[in-house]
Amino acid sequence: MKEEKIIDHITNWLKSYAEKAGMKGFVIGVSGGIDSALASTLCARTGLEVLCLEMPIHQAENQVNRALRHIDWLQEKHQNVRMETVNLTPVFDSLVAEFPKVENEVDRFMALANTRARLRMTSLYYFAAYHKLLVAGTGNKVEDFGVGFFTKYGDGGVDLSPIADLMKTEVYALASYLGINHEILDAPPTDGLWGDDRTDEDQIGASYPELEWAMRQDALGKQLDDFNGREKEVYDIYKRLNRANQHKMNPIPVCEIPEKWK
Repeated sequence: MKEEKIIDHITNWLKSYAEKAGMKGFVIGVSGGIDSALASTLCARTGLEVLCLEMPIHQAENQVNRALRHIDWLQEKHQNVRMETVNLTPVFDSLVAEFPKVENEVDRFMALANTRARLRMTSLYYFAAYHKLLVAGTGNKVEDFGVGFFTKYGDGGVDLSPIADLMKTEVYALASYLGINHEILDAPPTDGLWGDDRTDEDQIGASYPELEWAMRQDALGKQLDDFNGREKEVYDIYKRLNRANQHKMNPIPVCEIPEKWK
């Protein structure tokens, strides 16, 4: 993997896109995870304005601390980086209090997890509009185009995606090359939407290297019956999530009206 060439390519792409759009730079949510750490670092390398938002909603303290330490590290290296903390916990709690009570607490819990991501997206776009910035996404290729592991109109609501053509293992490789804090490199990936310590692997049922393997097999046209044991289990997980989340990965369907009726 040619880390330096990829880093320079993404950095130049980000800078060129922002300048052509007539924008001052980028706003990005920093969670304390590897994806937002890499994406924010790449944005900072452009030399354009970068606003890092830390937006806790009943967030685990270790996640908040990792995010703050990463932002400190960025600011030490790049004078174009600044940060804002927006405590969304009271906003979230007030919104939840207005929702009607339901019997199915499992479905309600999932809906509320996605609501957290959508509140953060709303906050990002407020600052983007006010400061004339682009919202930079933090999704990687496995999440965005493999299993659809993101919230529609939440962390999926962005202006541009600098790392969405990188597998998760490639994200780690670039982050390590750039010297991103080891506590972020070593932390188990989590979306941080549940207020507990569950990881992405806990939710999905497979690790990112396993999902990358399945994504490659799918591209080769392999079928479930081609595998046995754990490989078959992982491939089934991948295919099931890929099918279920096509509505996130494909354009919004439009009901087209026949021209003869217009």
